[in-house]
Amino acid sequence: MRLLTLTLLIAATLAAQTATLVLRNGRIVTWNDGKPEAQAIAIQGDTILAVGSNAEIQKHAGPATKTIDLGGKLAIPGFIEGHGHFMGIGQSMVSLNLMKTKSWDEIVAMVGDAARKAKPGEWIVGRGWHQEKWDKTPRPNVEGFPTHDTLSAASPQNPVLLTHASGHASFANQKAMEMADVNAATPNPPGGEILKDAQGRPIGAFRETASGLLQRAMRKSRETMTPRQLEEEQWKMLGLADREVTSKGITSFQDAGSPFTTIDFFRKAAAEGKLNVRLWVMVRDSLEQQRLNLAKYRGVDKQVTVRGIKHSIDGALGPRGAWLLAPYEDLKTSTGLNTTPLETIRESARLAMQHGYQLCVHAIGDRANRETLDIMEKALGGKKDARWRVEHAQHLHPADIPRFGKLGVIASMQGIHCTSDAPYVLARLGAKRAEEGAYVWQKLMKSGAVVTNGSDAPVEDVDPIASFYATVSRRLKDGSVFHGAERMSRMEALKSYTIHAAYAAFEEKQKGSLEPGKLADIVVLSKDILKVAEEEIPSAKVTHTIIGGRLVYESPR
Repeated sequence: MRLLTLTLLIAATLAAQTATLVLRNGRIVTWNDGKPEAQAIAIQGDTILAVGSNAEIQKHAGPATKTIDLGGKLAIPGFIEGHGHFMGIGQSMVSLNLMKTKSWDEIVAMVGDAARKAKPGEWIVGRGWHQEKWDKTPRPNVEGFPTHDTLSAASPQNPVLLTHASGHASFANQKAMEMADVNAATPNPPGGEILKDAQGRPIGAFRETASGLLQRAMRKSRETMTPRQLEEEQWKMLGLADREVTSKGITSFQDAGSPFTTIDFFRKAAAEGKLNVRLWVMVRDSLEQQRLNLAKYRGVDKQVTVRGIKHSIDGALGPRGAWLLAPYEDLKTSTGLNTTPLETIRESARLAMQHGYQLCVHAIGDRANRETLDIMEKALGGKKDARWRVEHAQHLHPADIPRFGKLGVIASMQGIHCTSDAPYVLARLGAKRAEEGAYVWQKLMKSGAVVTNGSDAPVEDVDPIASFYATVSRRLKDGSVFHGAERMSRMEALKSYTIHAAYAAFEEKQKGSLEPGKLADIVVLSKDILKVAEEEIPSAKVTHTIIGGRLVYESPR
């Protein structure tokens, strides 16, 4: 009997030490100070069993163990998208992609083509245009924005709604404005602007909260859709987003604001096995819904975690919606927009403290960041490890930079925004403000702040390698470098996309590094982005994405 018991015990011990998946013959960066690099890694189920040399890890291989030979490639902890809009990625993939358009005329032509194929009355939607990135300024224009006349002529019977690349402005044709009851007499809503010409007529451009007038009209027209049609649409967008992010090496995605109904959908997708990427979600819903639901929705899970609350205190710099302490250099009559009442954010701060959530506030302009830090400082009352977050923290007054480290506030930033926006930052802010406080990663880190990385997709491509390159180079398309002293080292940049992003979600004990007992979330790259020449970094590709020990993406041979 004792012999049988001993035999069973030995068998159980061996089984506990046998890997289901082994990666070998690679350069594995772990972030474990005791063993910062390794050749191989053993995975059992969804967690890491061991990290070491090829010989050490081979001991964990059994008859059923699957092995992937890395062929010397770099393996790193899975990328964690620190700030993106998950369903927005899927939505952008089923609408007109305007990211690479070079002129207003090109956009009008795309809409005209879509209108010829559309059903009568069907909305034509698109996203990604940016007036600062066109090769010429349209004529006529207001503040560089075109008038709707050519767009309306291209689509006279179909309403058109085109979202700015930043997500903080929209452009509409006459049909859409008619459906939204927008005319010369329509006042600006709080926190938004309807741009008008010299005669007081709306030109079709809507800044910040004014876009809501059009979105409400579009939602009303969609009321004829059946619940099944709406759900099928959601499933399609979720599937597209999941495939897109996992193909780019993203194993966890910090979703920057979804209502409770969408969170329900995420959880349903996870329960049905239709979601590969791990989601960490910020609630973006009304105060009324927050009061009703925060307590019951807060949850930490391997697949869908809910523990943030999201607000936007201002808009974006491109459409001049960022809230500044002093007027725009190129529009002296404006200091931008406060898009959410401060009292609303204060109440969410109170609710966050009450229910154990992280407060996450979109703040781009220097005044927006100051007001956000003021709210956080008062609500935290000296608490240092709440890990509340400023989303973007793009343009800071020098006096506010040390406050991030002092308060323990995370600077949730996006490297790609720096190089994408830099061509017009000087025009908006002027040289002095740009140098002192624009994308000041090193100044923030020296203050003791944790800086994370991401893409703000679909504002930018969700590709972490593109944002990593922007972070270490700050190099623009014309070859110039935007305030190079603020560049991160390659190790700093990689940490901002892995262990630091995990820390910003209270998840550093489960992910962000490759250590025994942690989740087996790993990405393998075609090139060693920590060693190759800087100009080679953008050409690196993801070859394998592993989430919880499952190979969810492998590049075509």
